[in-house]
Amino acid sequence: MTQQNPARAAMPHAFPWAVVICGCLIAALNFGPRSAMGFFQLPLLAETGWDRTTFGLAMAIQNLLWGIGQPIFGAIADRFGTWRVLALSAVIYAVGLLMMSMPTHEAMLHIGGGVLVGLGVAGGSFGIILAAFARSVPAEKRSLIFGLATASGSAGMFIFAPISQGLIDAFGWSDTLVYMSVAMLIVPLLAIPLVGNAATARNSAETFKQTVREALREAFAHRSFVLLVAGFFVCGFQVAFITAHFPAYIGDIGIDARYAVVALALIGFFNIIGSLASGYIGQRYSKPGFLALIYIARSIAVTAFLLLPQTPTSVIVFAIVMGLLWLSTVPPTNSLVAIMFGTGHLGLLGGVVFFSHQVGSFLGVWLGGYLYDLFGSYDPVWWLGVILGLFAALVHWPIREAAVPRPALAPAE
Repeated sequence: MTQQNPARAAMPHAFPWAVVICGCLIAALNFGPRSAMGFFQLPLLAETGWDRTTFGLAMAIQNLLWGIGQPIFGAIADRFGTWRVLALSAVIYAVGLLMMSMPTHEAMLHIGGGVLVGLGVAGGSFGIILAAFARSVPAEKRSLIFGLATASGSAGMFIFAPISQGLIDAFGWSDTLVYMSVAMLIVPLLAIPLVGNAATARNSAETFKQTVREALREAFAHRSFVLLVAGFFVCGFQVAFITAHFPAYIGDIGIDARYAVVALALIGFFNIIGSLASGYIGQRYSKPGFLALIYIARSIAVTAFLLLPQTPTSVIVFAIVMGLLWLSTVPPTNSLVAIMFGTGHLGLLGGVVFFSHQVGSFLGVWLGGYLYDLFGSYDPVWWLGVILGLFAALVHWPIREAAVPRPALAPAE
């Protein structure tokens, strides 16, 4: 057996800045186009003559496939490395956007903008990036770095909101999707520093010999993990509904369309602040308690927005508040998974939690379009989101922020 040099063992690892910087850029590029999907709804429907249910179903499929794909891509990244997954997902994403740009039939919209974009986003999403970060940075810095990565995704939303609307105005919705498709092909180059990032964790004590089946069985037998899965469903429902339908909702209540652009840009900007703050707070205080407070605050914000007079000013205030709360759930949620189970199967287990998020996203987006066509109003979905926010707050309170006991498992060699 080879013994490690004590002096070398005591030497601190150099901080992996290349991994962190490139991972953050990928998060921004991956999250940007899909967060701007709402801007394409009205021009696309005006040209094709389809209804909002058709567009809503495509976005719902996108969110569902994002959720289904993430644990699969996460398990592949855990085993074979992050670069392969990021490169593959970028190509799938690009093809999906290209197909969405020329939908001669509803099926092309559902397959391109729904299935392929959803799978493309899944392979380059937060779960993949955060798992790579968890395997590269010290545990005591994880929450802060998770917050930085989440803030980068938020920056993508902030940047792509005005760019998308500007490109649509200048070149049309179809050409804009083509330009976005080409931009996704930058991802494999950005991902080069992540070559070889598999489940050979920096903190080897956190990596255990487990098969995928054993890891899943352990996770679903753990009450806190199940509660975390249930709570993250609500996050998906709330944010996906707003992303897909808020621009149309702004027009429905008689407010100029430019405020939708301003609102989504503000959500993206204040999302950066909220994500960074979330990483800082989660590093120092109870993560389950913090998550409960986030969901309560969301319900209060939506209730106030619906009951108070709806004006351009109220839209801006609502966007700022929701921006602070938007992705602030991501750093503490992923940190809890890492604390409970270590980093060996973090891509897989974080993907499972995120699958629940995307089931919620599917319902939020699809119900938004379906109930609008049924009742002529988005109000039923808004109020359902308020109720679900209170439910999420309740299920997060009992979650234990502690590692699972593993007396029968030996550390991986």
